[in-house]
Amino acid sequence: MTIPSEPARPNILLICTDQQRYDAVRAYGNDHVQTPNLDRLARDGVLFENCYVQNPVCAPSRATLMTSRYPHAHGLWANGVQLPDQEQFFTKALADDGYDCGLVGKLHLSACKDGRLEPRHDDGFRVFRWAHDPYPGSSENQYHRWLRAKYPELYDQALEGGGFDNLPTEAHYSRWVGNETVDFLRSARDRTKPFCFIANFFDPHHGFGAPKEYLDRYVADDLPRPVTRDGELAGKPPILTEASKESYAGHARGYTTYTEDELQQTKAAYYAMVSLVDDEVGRILDALEAEGLAGNTIVVFTSDHGEMLGDHQLMLKGPMMYECAVRVPLIVRWPGQLPAGERRSELVQWIDLAPTFLDAAGVPPLPHGQGTSLLPLARGDEDAVPRGWALCEYRNSGHPYDPAVHTTMLRADRWKLVVYHGAPATDRERTGELYDLVADPDELDNLWDAPGHREVRFALQEQLLDVLVATEDRSQLRLDHY
Repeated sequence: MTIPSEPARPNILLICTDQQRYDAVRAYGNDHVQTPNLDRLARDGVLFENCYVQNPVCAPSRATLMTSRYPHAHGLWANGVQLPDQEQFFTKALADDGYDCGLVGKLHLSACKDGRLEPRHDDGFRVFRWAHDPYPGSSENQYHRWLRAKYPELYDQALEGGGFDNLPTEAHYSRWVGNETVDFLRSARDRTKPFCFIANFFDPHHGFGAPKEYLDRYVADDLPRPVTRDGELAGKPPILTEASKESYAGHARGYTTYTEDELQQTKAAYYAMVSLVDDEVGRILDALEAEGLAGNTIVVFTSDHGEMLGDHQLMLKGPMMYECAVRVPLIVRWPGQLPAGERRSELVQWIDLAPTFLDAAGVPPLPHGQGTSLLPLARGDEDAVPRGWALCEYRNSGHPYDPAVHTTMLRADRWKLVVYHGAPATDRERTGELYDLVADPDELDNLWDAPGHREVRFALQEQLLDVLVATEDRSQLRLDHY
């Protein structure tokens, strides 16, 4: 019997976490977090230092990943909004061109609260092992079924109040995602085709917990305290003070309700979750090697948004555009095609990931896509032209505030502008933030109202208007002059 040879076109493996800020990887300069496998990936690939998501909460950001479109174009503007049926996925384009596509874990392109079953799109996935999250309120999902079948006592214990976050490693959600990914690589893929597989981890999303063996890796008091200073929020938009008292518009604890010890324990648990995922990444990379796939697979590691983790006197995520909320890790490894151990400081965006995958596969871009392939920049091509700016938008996208909170961020050169929109968009006061990220990388000094920076602010506001026009959807074919 003749075994079919592996296809020449590259395989694609996307490993995506949920709520992992860019600096929660040691390769990004944080010596307090233990991520040897992600560091190994960075040593073998290209690390993008400044990758920005297009929305600081899950669903709008993930819709941008799949469609290569800004939230104001694809229409999924908030968690709980369903992505319109006509939106096209990069995985469907790959499947139509001969790729074997699969997914495990979270997708989150529609409402999932209170047991809602997320509807399938025309997504191209042959293998679809969906689990929105590991919690009891989640709709029935494959992780729950696996856990109930393999560890029935632990499943019952978790449902009865023991919780899912601290389950033993062998029964944990992150281990299940790792297991399913390794299973796909070893046995579930179609060996006659190149593959595209997405491993969507739920960690390090809150609640903040991990198996004991990972919690034991960190001493909370040894970790850095939150980045802030007394009175920081007094010179910033009022919604930030509101969010400091109550996260998620009152649906979760705010920073001010945490003791200093609780903040440190939370950071330790967050890092423990990151290390758990890192170990699973190591298992996945080892399986690639064992299957002889590593040399012909483009591996991408990233996350859908960040986590405040007490910085700036804020927790979780929402209507804030700090670096720890909207800047995420992005590491790309493709042996023989991309250089190893290099870093790129140019501004890139999550909207560019789908075009990158399609470019690597030799598949035409999505007809309505708005991103550009990162391969020329990753290769270091002399004619690669960086975009030079990054856009992030929040349209009351998390738990809704009343009045609504609408913010738009523009990162350009050394500057970050954040506009908190007023009338007629909302009844809130129009205000904003302006940071010089060279002089003030911690974003502590808001220059929005500083007299010496008004000219810079006005120039950035004008540039933001131009960016919004540039990112409008004008993909509809024009048939003639009139």
